[in-house]
Amino acid sequence: MDKALIENLYDLKETLAGDYLRGFKYPWEALSGIGELILKLGAALDPSKYEKKGEDIWIAKSAKIYPNNYIAGPCIIGENTEVRPGAFIRGKALVGNDCVVGNSTELKNVILFNHVQVPHYNYVGDSILGFYSHMGAGSITSNVKADKLPVVVKDFGSGERIETGLKKFGAMLGDHVEIGCNSVLNPGTVVGRGTNVYPTSCVRGVVSENSIWKDSGEVVARR
Repeated sequence: MDKALIENLYDLKETLAGDYLRGFKYPWEALSGIGELILKLGAALDPSKYEKKGEDIWIAKSAKIYPNNYIAGPCIIGENTEVRPGAFIRGKALVGNDCVVGNSTELKNVILFNHVQVPHYNYVGDSILGFYSHMGAGSITSNVKADKLPVVVKDFGSGERIETGLKKFGAMLGDHVEIGCNSVLNPGTVVGRGTNVYPTSCVRGVVSENSIWKDSGEVVARR
C-alpha cells in the first residue's frame, strides 16, 4: 500500500523524530515507541534552547506557553510554538517548531511535525500530523473503533487491507493536509500529502495525495 508509506507522506527533515521514523515502513508502526523516543530526544536537547520543566517535559525557551493549560510528560514543545489557554497535553507528545496547540485542544501519544496547527477544540490521539498540516476548528481524530477491535487500514480504491494489530490508532496526515472544521477522522485514516477534506466530513480509509475529500465521501483530484 504505497499511499501509506512514510516516505510518501512526510518530509522527515521537518521533525525531531525523523531518524526514528526512518526505521519503519508505515507511520502507525511508530506509535508504540513515542514515549521512549521523547525521553531519548529530551536528554539530548540543547540547554541553551530548551528548558526542562517538570518531570520529562522539555519546552523551548522561544515557545509561548499561555496560562491555564495542562502539560504532562513525556513531552517536547518546539521552538516558537504556541500552547494556548485550555490546552490539555496528556503526555507522549512530540510537538515541533512553529506549531499551534489551541484552546481546548487535547493531545495524547502524537508526533506533530513543524508548522502543524491544531488551534481550536481539536482532539488528536495516537496520530502523526505532517509538516504544515492543519486541523480546522472542532475536527478530531477518533482513535478507537466502536467494537474495540484492532484497527485495519483500508484502501477502498484498490481493496488493499493492512491489519495493524492496534486498538488505538487515530489518523496519519501527510504534509500540507487541510482538514475542514468539525470533521471526524475515523480510526485508521491515512490522508495523503496536499489533500483537502471538506468541513463536516466523516473520513475513513486511505485518501490519495493531492485530492479533495468532499462531504459526501466523494474524492476528486485537485486541479
